[in-house]
This record gives sequence, C-alpha cells and structure tokens, in this order.
Amino acid sequence: MARVMTQSLLPRQRAALNAETLLIGLAVLGLIAAPLYFYPVFLMKVLCFALFACAFNLLLGYTGILSFGHAAFFGGAAYFTAHAVKEWGLSPELGILVGVAGAAALGLVIGFLAIRRTGIYSTMITLALAQMFFFFCLQAPFTHGEDGIQGVPRGHLFGLIDLSEPLNMYFFVLAVFLLGLFAIWRIINSPFGMILKSIRENESRAISLGYTVSRYKLAAFVMSAALAGLAGGLKALVFQFATLTDVSWQMSGEVVLMTLLGGIGTLVGPVVGAALVTTLGNYFATSQIPVTLITGGIFMLCVLVFRRGIIGELYASRLGKWLSGERRS
Repeated sequence: MARVMTQSLLPRQRAALNAETLLIGLAVLGLIAAPLYFYPVFLMKVLCFALFACAFNLLLGYTGILSFGHAAFFGGAAYFTAHAVKEWGLSPELGILVGVAGAAALGLVIGFLAIRRTGIYSTMITLALAQMFFFFCLQAPFTHGEDGIQGVPRGHLFGLIDLSEPLNMYFFVLAVFLLGLFAIWRIINSPFGMILKSIRENESRAISLGYTVSRYKLAAFVMSAALAGLAGGLKALVFQFATLTDVSWQMSGEVVLMTLLGGIGTLVGPVVGAALVTTLGNYFATSQIPVTLITGGIFMLCVLVFRRGIIGELYASRLGKWLSGERRS
C-alpha cells in the first residue's frame, strides 16, 4: 500500500519540480528583460528592498524573532559602504564587503542582547538599540549628520566594469540579489534551517532535543543582519548617498510591512511585498494622496482578508498545493 502511494506521488512531485523550475526561469528572464521596459533605477530600488525584506524574513519567518531594528543593519551598511568607497577609495565590491561586515558586527551585538529575552521584550530591545544607533549616526562625524554622505562614486567593478552606466549597475544589483536569494534558500533548506524552523514552532521542544537554541538564534540574527547589510550597501551605490532615513525606525516598520504583505515564511513573498510597497510609493509620490495612507489601507485589507500574505494565500490555494507537490485528498 505504501509503495503504491509513493509511486503515485512521484509523478506529481516531478511535475511540481518542473513547474517550479520553469517559473523561476521565467522570473529570471523577466528580470533580465525588465530594463527594456522600466526605469533601471526604480528596478534597482525594488531589488534592494526585496533583498532587505528577504533578509528580515529569514529572522521573522523562519526563526520566529521579530526585530524592529533592522534599519540599523540596512542603514549602517549604507553608511559604511558609502564612507569606504568615497573616503577610502575602495572599489565597489570591497565597499559592499565593508558594509556587510559592519552590519554583521552590529547584528552580533544587537542579537546577543535581544535573544536574552523573548516576545515583545526582545522586539523592544532591538528597537531601543536601533534608535541608539540612529542617534550615533546623527552625531558621528563620518556620517555628516542630517546631510548624510552624498556624491558616492559607483566606481568600476573589479576595476573593469563601469558601474556609472545604468545597465551595468542594474545587472550587478540583479546578480547580487539572485546570489543573496540563493543563499537564503540554501540556509532554510539546510539542516541548520530545519533547526531554525523547529525553534520557531516549539522552542522548548528544540531545547529538550539538546540544541543550544541561543546559539542558533544568534547565528540567524547575524546572517539576517549581514544580508540586510548587503542590501543597504547596494542601495548606497545605486542612489550614491546614505542618509538618516536609512537608519530610522520608519525603515524598520517598512520592511515589516513588506514582509507581512508578501507572506511571512515564504521565499518570494517578501520580494512581492517589497515590489508592491515600492511601486505604490513611487506612483503616489507626486500625488496629493499620502503614500502611508494607501499602504496602511492595503495592510489592513491584507490582515483582514489575506492573513497569510499574498504569496502565503497563493501557496494555500489549490494551485499552490499542486506546485508544492501535495496530493489531493
């Protein structure tokens, strides 16, 4: 009986894998062709925030830790990258690595303190520490206060590719985004990722099985911070400046909104949520309707109607079950 059921599942799983591979291929092809139809700088902004949201989702969606201070990693890396490239004269790839290293260090400090509490207390610790970092950026000489770091040169990638050309910069951002997304996919589908999910579902059970939960939480915090820093460093090069907006608590709230709209605990949900929020912000930027009013209304609708988020509801639908290879009862 079990053998018959296994044999009946294999074709469906194979079809689901082929369908998923086809969808991923079409999405990548669409992103490659996107600059022909859309403004490259806008697309790069979407990709940067999408990577930021995916990094945040690694912590919230797969580990169950709500951080309300992720702007410290995103904006901190933007400052570090901008300063390294402009003042130290580093190449763009080295400048981004400096930003990622700085964000990971911040993640180590903030995560070390935050994981000692749970629930709302842990969230408030991340918010408080992020606000402390905000005021540090306001006073530190290298950030130039409210003026920020402006005129950041994009430079030449590996000394060969001129990133001042919009298409060159776009494909560089796209390559980094895809690598970051692959890294997140690899993490959540590894044994380490399975332990993170078990901590999210039942932390007490994970402790009873002998896992040092605090170490796994801290590791997830640092990984999420580093990937958020990768997004922040890219944004600093794309827009050629780093400002206090990148480290403000509003930025932390915005990435939470992106993740919730797209779907917590899904790989592509934060990408969809980031694209939606960024598009709405760009479209209504010149209108008399406040962007926050529109996004707030959409968020309320999503909470009331699509509680799993856009992609989460899609996965829960019949189409999503077919794509995941589930067998109909």
